Amino acid sequence: MKIKNKLRLGLGTLFFLILALGLIAAKHVYILKEDTENILADNYKTLDYAQRMLLAVDEINTNSKAWEIFGQNLAKQKNNVTEVGEAEATQKVQDHFELLKAAPRNSTLPGLIRKDLSELAQINMRAIQKKSDIAVGSVRSAMVGIVLTATLSILIALTLLINLPSNIGNPIRELTESIREIAAKNYSQRLHFSGKDEFGQLASSFNSMAEKLEEYDSSNLSQILMEKKRTEALINNMHEPVIGLDENKNILFANNEAVKITGMSLGDMLGKSAVDLAVQNDLIRVLIQEKQGHHNGINSNSATPSLKIYADNKESYFEKEVVDITIIPTGERLKKFIGQVILLKNITPFKELDFAKTNFIATVSHELKTPISSIKMSLQLLESQQTGALNEEQKQLMESIKEDSNRLLKITGELLNMSQVETGNIQLNIQQSSPYAIMQYALDAVKLPMEQKEIELVVETDENLLDVKADMEKTAWVLINFLTNAIRYSQQEGRLVIELRDDDKAVKFSVRDEGKGIDSRYRNKIFDRYFQVPGSSKTGTGLGLAISKEFIEAQGGAIGVTSEIGMGSTFYFELAKA
Repeated sequence: MKIKNKLRLGLGTLFFLILALGLIAAKHVYILKEDTENILADNYKTLDYAQRMLLAVDEINTNSKAWEIFGQNLAKQKNNVTEVGEAEATQKVQDHFELLKAAPRNSTLPGLIRKDLSELAQINMRAIQKKSDIAVGSVRSAMVGIVLTATLSILIALTLLINLPSNIGNPIRELTESIREIAAKNYSQRLHFSGKDEFGQLASSFNSMAEKLEEYDSSNLSQILMEKKRTEALINNMHEPVIGLDENKNILFANNEAVKITGMSLGDMLGKSAVDLAVQNDLIRVLIQEKQGHHNGINSNSATPSLKIYADNKESYFEKEVVDITIIPTGERLKKFIGQVILLKNITPFKELDFAKTNFIATVSHELKTPISSIKMSLQLLESQQTGALNEEQKQLMESIKEDSNRLLKITGELLNMSQVETGNIQLNIQQSSPYAIMQYALDAVKLPMEQKEIELVVETDENLLDVKADMEKTAWVLINFLTNAIRYSQQEGRLVIELRDDDKAVKFSVRDEGKGIDSRYRNKIFDRYFQVPGSSKTGTGLGLAISKEFIEAQGGAIGVTSEIGMGSTFYFELAKA
């Protein structure tokens, strides 16, 4: 039977059961209504007439209207004769009433009339009792009929409730599970529905589709294997290490270069969990390590450092790049993460060039310090009166040479600091240091240029700040650099604010000026080496902020800037509490 006919049969059966139950109930209610109306319409009226005539007989000697009342009710009773013997009783009442009208003084006739009225009332009372018994029987019959019909309806409805949904729902559930299996590429799945209804036709179509998909999958298996081998060959011929992971960090593939640098065999890697392999292999642990957005609990803006790997009896440098692989499954809209590809770019030649550049800068800077110092010494001798007086033009030339030599000395000092940073030879003396002492050290160093520009200094600090873990000299150097830049870009008689704040697990140092601010296009580059904001004075080398960044991050801290055009700038750094 088709599903449509099953639904029609089930719902139609329920409809007819409800209709039958309603009709039976209406029929019995109608019977009860008729029985009740008969009692009220016939017997109750007779009792009412008899009561009125009885009262009139009692008042017949005292009330002249009693004769009229009696006659009216007697006439009504004659028209309401409904029971057996009621006509004879009514006739007796009429006969005795006629005699009473003829002989009003007769004392026995009222008694006879009362007796006749009593007999009439008894006849109707018996009739009421009989009809009441009939009504009770009708009620019982109605209850039995309704209960039987309701019970039958409930049984049929329960049968439909249990069987009909399962007859329709179970095939749908089985079909859903089979579709999921097909979606999971289990093309051997089949449906087994008996019958010639819609589900049987659906099962036939589904099985035909599954057979064709299985055939298609088998016919394309060799092509897929060929494409897999081609992909593996391409990956293996790459000169840079490549490792592929699935969404659960299981290793899917690794080329020969990746096998070489990890020191593990390909068989020990494929199909294994990278997390488990990381326990015994330091390089894999570094490769699968997620990029951290925090450094020792403090925000860090530093780039991912290069990896130094020793393989094939030589040291090599690599940059790690992790590419997340996502797809949009057919029929869906949201992207689904299916794995990652880890690429290692060999930057050894660039590192070697960088080392050569750094060593060259360090050597040249160191060599330049000696002649610059000699120039400064010669300038001091020229300024002495013992070597003779200088005219005004000579003094101006000497001042110019002095400024240039100071600038050269500052540049060589910054280049030496940068070469230390690049070679990793920063000598840090990290110890418990007072934030207040660091601030005071920096303020003392910039006191003179601040007074020359008549700049108002505002110091805002939290009370009872804990010590920080820092190299006091290099931290003070960074704060001096902030203050020097703020003084340089502040107006005459401007205002500077230096703050020390408790920031959870760190202490925050900040310097705020009222200068022209930094355009949003340049904020991300402000800490790059040799970078200077376009339009600013070219008195520096562009290394001060880069060195400051390296000094702070080498101590496990973070550095940053907030600025808006026309609103000034705030440079800050954070250091962990001791």
